[in-house]
Amino acid sequence: MKRLIGLAMLAAFPAMAEEVGEIGVDWVGNDIIIEAIADPEVPGVTCHLAYFDRSVIDRLSQGNWFEDPSNSAIECARTGPITVGDIARGKTGEDVFSEGRSLIFKSLRVKRVYDATNGVLVYLAHANELTEGSAKMAISTVALTPEEKAAAGPN
Repeated sequence: MKRLIGLAMLAAFPAMAEEVGEIGVDWVGNDIIIEAIADPEVPGVTCHLAYFDRSVIDRLSQGNWFEDPSNSAIECARTGPITVGDIARGKTGEDVFSEGRSLIFKSLRVKRVYDATNGVLVYLAHANELTEGSAKMAISTVALTPEEKAAAGPN
């Protein structure tokens, strides 16, 4: 069900996630899903995003059928030569990935911010909730080599 909800949210974003792990955490079938997300605008960077996926039993017992928790973890790594192309350079960054976490009001997003001063790509995983917002987030950074930083140019 979560995958179907997420498909509509993914349509606007070029990055696609590939599930690389599924860890069972309890007897009712709740899992932690691990997905690999290649940054579509920065070849050479892959992020791994982990999040909680509630089972049908948990959904029935909690009474909140259409929503998954906002918790997530992210780690990004250099998986090849990095080319910083035409990416957003401002402080607000840009969306790399989004996946629905409820029927309508919540999504799990990954944003990229380019810290040109330090030559670092910053990736932030956070929940985007329409009604109350969310303070749950995780961050990962990928440092550019001096050559990659020079090729990326200034802000």
